[in-house]
Amino acid sequence: MAWGVALWSLATLLTPWAANHSTVALLAVRAFFGLAEGVALPSMSTLSSRWFPSHERASAVGISMAGFHLGNVIGLLLTPIMLSTVGISGPFILFSSLGLLWLTRWANGVTSDPRDSPFVSKSELRLIQAGKTDSPASDGQFPPLRLLLSKAPSWAIIFANITNNWGYFVLLSWMPIYFNTVFNVNLKQAAWFSAVPWGTMAVSGYVAGALSDSLIKAGYSLTIVRKIMQSIGFIGPGVSLLCLNYAKTPVTAAALMTIALSLSSFSQAGFLLNMQDIAPQYAGFLHGIANSAGTLAAIISTIGTGYFVQWLGSFQAFLTVTAGLYFVTAIFWNLYATGERVF
Repeated sequence: MAWGVALWSLATLLTPWAANHSTVALLAVRAFFGLAEGVALPSMSTLSSRWFPSHERASAVGISMAGFHLGNVIGLLLTPIMLSTVGISGPFILFSSLGLLWLTRWANGVTSDPRDSPFVSKSELRLIQAGKTDSPASDGQFPPLRLLLSKAPSWAIIFANITNNWGYFVLLSWMPIYFNTVFNVNLKQAAWFSAVPWGTMAVSGYVAGALSDSLIKAGYSLTIVRKIMQSIGFIGPGVSLLCLNYAKTPVTAAALMTIALSLSSFSQAGFLLNMQDIAPQYAGFLHGIANSAGTLAAIISTIGTGYFVQWLGSFQAFLTVTAGLYFVTAIFWNLYATGERVF
């Protein structure tokens, strides 16, 4: 995690220079940024499986992912302002500096395992270990990839990641264009319309985590809880995107987008945690596999949305297709996902 943040902050800082130098340099720096950033969620998955008992993980991930979503809010709001006042380099310098500042605190206060932390008391360590149903940490050997891919619960997670990233990055990358194209809202105003849903997503993600943990404490099985959370996380956004086709004003559209993204954050207590359920020793490895597939979907959706919209004839038709993807994956998830350990 530390190396990832350090390297992607450096890549962010170098981006304006690379853009001024050549297209090849810019693509190389951005590719380096992506490689460094790719370690974040798998590392978080591994750390949360080690640091939190089963009945607290959803809340912990909800709090962690709140930062992820609030980062989108800050980026969407600050970047247009800084571009118009400071210039093209301003946002890159600011965000890379924040990453390096965060790194100094992380390096001095965080360990990979609570047993190695000087800030964890013996009583707290006993509480953490007592609430974990998984076995001790892995010896570093990864399970055969063929084994991981031979189990239906693994594919349920992979398909869920693909669908989640498809919808997430379509909304993140294209909503300002959507507001500008459909409602003639200029891009500076569109930043405000696009930022609102991410702020509420930070709140709803924590609510989903707290609700999930409370259901587990009440005696519901992990399988039932994960299926409930993921069903909300896919069916809710699907219905909201269908309703978005009938939005007549940008305010209505922003409200429906807010509902869609708020409900999609329930996935954090679904497939995102399920990796730790079925493969506690290899949660980061499985997360890396699923996230690779999800990232490919994000690339296709981000680059291809314009072509899909042109092919289908409208943004509304494309949103309907995306809603259908949410529904199909929700069905697959409920058929094959499990909260029981598989690996």
